[in-house]
Amino acid sequence: MNEYNVIETERLRLTSWQDTEDDAQGLFLWASRPNVGPNAGWKPHASLEESRTILREMFIPGGDGYAIRRKDNDEIIGNISIYEDTAREGVKSMELGYALSDEYWGRGYMTEAAKALMAYAFEKYDLVIMAIRTSEVNRRSQRVIEKCGFKYEGTIRKAYHIYTGEDRDSRFYSITREEWEALNK
Repeated sequence: MNEYNVIETERLRLTSWQDTEDDAQGLFLWASRPNVGPNAGWKPHASLEESRTILREMFIPGGDGYAIRRKDNDEIIGNISIYEDTAREGVKSMELGYALSDEYWGRGYMTEAAKALMAYAFEKYDLVIMAIRTSEVNRRSQRVIEKCGFKYEGTIRKAYHIYTGEDRDSRFYSITREEWEALNK
């Protein structure tokens, strides 16, 4: 059983995903929305069963995947995770990834969640650097990345194949521990 973590912010609670009906339903409600997944390169969830499978196979096993919940009503409005940074070897580094229901875009929720998980990850894992990547077309994600203090490293052309058959370029960003600490004095 994975350790159950809760990270709190002013408006949000980030909670470890659990194999429950409530978490599966909460995931499905936002991951099935037609505007959410395609920006990140994944297809909207077609069924509650698909959300259950993704929850069980992707979000729970690593232990560092979190449901983003509004504090005022406990509604699950997104996902945020930290995982192995496969671009770096021999350096204490993790990669950040996230998705948010389009109902909540433009309200600062993702920036709030990302900064909280970044603080947690830098401390828990004693990271030297944290990475994140996004597609050229995902301007909203690029804006969150910039607000969190990440620096643009470069673009890798045709870096990933998405569900539509398209090959997309990826923009790579990172933030060092020193940069993070300077921003959060």
